Amino acid sequence: MKLQSPLGLDICCLPFLRDVFREFVGTTLFLFTSLSSVVLWPHLDPLHVALAFGASIALTCVCLDGVHLNPAVTLALVVGLRVSPWQAVLYVGAQLLGAITACGLLFGMAPVSAKDKLGINEVRNEFVCLYIYLYLSVNLSIFITYSSGKNKRPLQTFTSTINRKNKCKKEGHFPLLRSTGKSIQIGFTGCGMNPARSFGPAVLTLNLENHWVFWAGPCAGAILAWLMYDLLLYPRWTGLSDWIIEFRQVFLTSPSKQPTNPQSNTEI
Repeated sequence: MKLQSPLGLDICCLPFLRDVFREFVGTTLFLFTSLSSVVLWPHLDPLHVALAFGASIALTCVCLDGVHLNPAVTLALVVGLRVSPWQAVLYVGAQLLGAITACGLLFGMAPVSAKDKLGINEVRNEFVCLYIYLYLSVNLSIFITYSSGKNKRPLQTFTSTINRKNKCKKEGHFPLLRSTGKSIQIGFTGCGMNPARSFGPAVLTLNLENHWVFWAGPCAGAILAWLMYDLLLYPRWTGLSDWIIEFRQVFLTSPSKQPTNPQSNTEI
């Protein structure tokens, strides 16, 4: 007997479970390798840290085509009607579990002096609004630059991965853009463009102070990028009412039409 969500989506089929597992493995590998540059070598130059994050995300995406690795990316795909909300819940859950796993491994390897911080992102209360603005602007720039390649299939957007099937060559620039964004933000907050990256250390150290900033900024930036792409650059709808109509048709009235495989719809 197959288990289905209330929207009629089969959530126990092997391909979908494999995608969820890939999100867990990919996020674990990405954060374990990238956070190692912060936790195990705390005195590295900020440029080295940024390059470590860019290189780790590039290697992870080459090895695991199709992974999102970032709840903000998954959110943008959901509001763009490219990923089912029920799929997104499990994807984000796998990403957060992978973040906790990666930080748990680092916690066991890190010296005692580094275990109280574990690469956690922190902000100052008086500059919270400034940090949110920086997150919005940098994330918006990265997502828009990444998705601005002119190809015939506008579904190839809002992803942080490389795909051998994708004809647009700008995807290969994403690790460089990721490193650039981190270089800009690292002096302000330690950089938290990925909510999962901020979530893992916060849970392991039991420090959730101002943690909402590292969710609000990247997620809002991802939604703004989706609005820019689907409503301005390559319009799919003429207005919000058209989006609501399509959302109801795809996810409420005709569940069989909703996306079942992120790779087949987003060409990640």
